[in-house]
Amino acid sequence: MFYIFDNHRNFTFMKSILSILIIVAGLISLDLSAQEDHPTINLESIFKDGKFRSNSVGGYTSMQDGEHYLVNENDALSIYAYKNGKKTGTFVTPEVLIPEGDSLPVSLRRYSISLDESKILIPVNTERIYRRSSKSDYYVCDLDKKQTLPLSSSGKQQHATFSPNGRFVAFVRDNNLYISDLLHSTEKQITNDGEFNNIINGATDWVYEEEFGFSKAFFWSPDSKKIAFYRFDESEVKEFTMMLWGDLYPEPYQYKYPKAGEANALIEIQVYDLPSGSITKMDIGTETNIYIPRIKWTNDPTVLSIQRMNRLQNHLEILLADANSGKTETIYAETNKYYIDITDDLTFLKNSERFIISSEQDGFNHLYMFDLLGNLENQITSGEWDVDQFIGIDEENEKVYFTSSETSPLNRELYAINLDGSNKTRLSEKEGNNRIQFGKKFKYFMNTYSDAITPPIISLYKYTGEKIRDIENNESLVQTIEDYHFSPREFFTFETDDQISLNGWMIKPPDFDPNRKYPVLMYVYGGPGSQTVRNSWGGGNAWYQMLAAHGIIVVSVDNRGTGARGEAFKKMTYLELGKYETIDQIEAAKYLAGLDYIDPNRIGIWGWSYGGFMAASCITKGSDYFSTGIAVAPVTNWRYYDNIYTERFMRTPQENPEGYDNNSPINHVDQLKGNFLVIHGTADDNVHVQNTIDLVSALVRSNKQFEMQLYPNSNHGIYTGRNTTLHLYSRLTDFILKHLAGDEME
Repeated sequence: MFYIFDNHRNFTFMKSILSILIIVAGLISLDLSAQEDHPTINLESIFKDGKFRSNSVGGYTSMQDGEHYLVNENDALSIYAYKNGKKTGTFVTPEVLIPEGDSLPVSLRRYSISLDESKILIPVNTERIYRRSSKSDYYVCDLDKKQTLPLSSSGKQQHATFSPNGRFVAFVRDNNLYISDLLHSTEKQITNDGEFNNIINGATDWVYEEEFGFSKAFFWSPDSKKIAFYRFDESEVKEFTMMLWGDLYPEPYQYKYPKAGEANALIEIQVYDLPSGSITKMDIGTETNIYIPRIKWTNDPTVLSIQRMNRLQNHLEILLADANSGKTETIYAETNKYYIDITDDLTFLKNSERFIISSEQDGFNHLYMFDLLGNLENQITSGEWDVDQFIGIDEENEKVYFTSSETSPLNRELYAINLDGSNKTRLSEKEGNNRIQFGKKFKYFMNTYSDAITPPIISLYKYTGEKIRDIENNESLVQTIEDYHFSPREFFTFETDDQISLNGWMIKPPDFDPNRKYPVLMYVYGGPGSQTVRNSWGGGNAWYQMLAAHGIIVVSVDNRGTGARGEAFKKMTYLELGKYETIDQIEAAKYLAGLDYIDPNRIGIWGWSYGGFMAASCITKGSDYFSTGIAVAPVTNWRYYDNIYTERFMRTPQENPEGYDNNSPINHVDQLKGNFLVIHGTADDNVHVQNTIDLVSALVRSNKQFEMQLYPNSNHGIYTGRNTTLHLYSRLTDFILKHLAGDEME
C-alpha cells in the first residue's frame, strides 16, 4: 500500500514516527535493564536445558540390615549409613560391571538386588512397549565372583526378577515365561503357547497394564519353589490399528484394545512348581466376565491370595488358593454402590494370621485389619479425612505408617499409629507434600518434602520423626528461582452457585498491579480421584511462570470428582463423567471474571488427556465464559476409551448411553465460539487419535473454525522424535500469547 501526504501531514506523520521510536527505544532500554537485573524464562531453558529441574538421590535402595542404603554415584553403588548419612563403603564398582569381552561397564541407571545382596540385575538397551512395559538386555552381576554376564543370549527379556533365594531369575520373552538357573547356567521355558495378540503368559494385556497399574504378571513364592502367573487369552478381544509413519509405505500396528462395552481377555491364574515342573490352575470361578486386579502370596508359600472383581468393579472378593491343588475359598467381600479402587495395600502380617486392607466403606479411605477367616478385628484409622498411602507396618513394634490429607486436602503428612488404632502421631515436620521411603526394618525413613514455594528437600529421619540430616536441599534451584523472580503459587477457595467449596491456586505476573485487567489461563485435569491443587512443588511450573511474565494469570481449580475429600465428593460424578466437572470449571471462570483484576473476556483453559476432554467440554458447553481452549490428547467420547477405566465410572454404553453421549464434546461443538486448538500424537496407544479425528469431523459439520497440531508416531506423552517437547510447548505458547495476551504484548 502507498501513501501520499501533503507537507503538513507528512511532517505530522514523521513526528509521530519519531515519538514512537523514542518510546520503543525507551521500552527496549527498560527491558534490557530489567534483563540485567533478572533473566527471563524461555522455552529452551525449560525444555532443553533443564534449568529448573530439581535434583534427587539417584538409585536409592535400602539394604537388608535396615542400617544402610545405596546410592548410584557415577555407575558405582555407594553405601551410606542411615544414622548419620555418611558414606561407609562401596557396594559395587564400575570395574566389576564390565562383561567379559567388553571394555565398558553396563550402566546402573536401573537395577535390582537379590535378597541376600550377592547379585544385581541390570537392564540395558531398553525398548519401551507401553506405559509400564519394556524389554531389555539384562545382565547379572555376581558380587562374590566379581563377574557380570548376560542373563540370556536368546533375545531381550521383560520383567526379569530374582527368586527370594537369589538362585533363579524368572522373565518373559515373546509372551512366554522362562526361568534362568544361575547356579547351573541353564534356561528353561515354562510356557509354550505365548503369541502376540493371542496368548500372554507372565505379563499383562494392554488394558490391565494401563488401568490396574502393573505389567509384570508373575510372582515368586516366599520359598522360591513356585511361581504364580497370569495367563491372558486375547483371541476374542478386538484390535485397534495405528499407522506408523516414516517409510515409503507406512506400517500398521495392531494390538488388542477393549473399548467400553467390548469383550475382555479371558484370565487364568496358574502356579508353576519348580521341583515337579507341573502347572496347576487356580479356581477363580466359572464366571469369565471378571477382573483379577491383584494376586499376592501370603506368608505361607503354599497359599496364594487372589483378588476377584466383577466387571462393574463394585464388588471385590479376596480368595485364598491352595497352590498345590488350586482350590480356593473366599475370605473377604466388599460391595460399593459406586466402584472400588484397587490398591497395593493388602498386607499379610508375618507374625499372625491377619491382614490389613484399605477401604472407603465408611465414606473415607481408611485402614482395616481382618483375620484370615474374614472377621474384622478393628478399624485402624478413622476420621473425616483420607489415608493417601499405606506405607507399611513395623510388626515388631505393632506400628502402622501412612500418609494422609488430615491437615488439608492440599497436604500429605506422615503418621504412625498403633495396630489397634491408638496413639496416632504425626511424624512429618512441616505441612506440605511428604513422600516417604522407609528403610528395611522401619528404623529410618527418607522424606522428600516440598510445598508450593519450596523445591524438594530430601532428608533422613529416625522412625520417631527425629531429623538426622538433609541429603539434598536443591540450593542451586532455590537460587535460580530467586534469580528468575518466580511468582508464588497462591491458594484460594470459593463457593459455587450450588454452595460447593472448591480449592484452587493462582500464579500472578511478577509485576502484578491490582488496578489492571489480566487475562487468565486455567489448567485442568479434573479426573476421578486426581488433584492439580496440591501444596507441593510439582515441578515448579516454570512454563506457567514464563506465561505469568507475559502478563497472564495462571489458575487451576479442583472440581467435584477429584480426590482427598472423601468418597461422596470423589464419586458424585458416577455415570456422568464430565457433567459436574465442567459445571465446576465454568463456575471457576465466573468467579475469576468477578475479580477486579481479571479481564472476563480473556479467560482460556487447557488440559491434557482427561484434562483435554475437560478443555474441549468447557470451550463448547462453557463458550460464554471461555474465549480460548486447548485440548491435548483428549478423550472426546467415552465410547472410544478402554473398558476398565470407563466402565468403572460410567458402566457400559449399553447400560448408560445418555451418560456417554450427553457429556461428549463431539455433541456440543455447535456451541463453540472461541479460539480452539486440538493436539494429538498419531501413535497414542492410550487415547487414540480417533478421538481428535471424530471431533474434527463434528467441528467441520458445524462449520466451526479451529486449529489442529499432530505429532507423527508420538504416544500419549508426545515426546517421540527430536525437539518434539520443545515444539509442542512452542505451539502452545504461541497460541496462548496470541489469543490471551495479545493486547498486553502490543
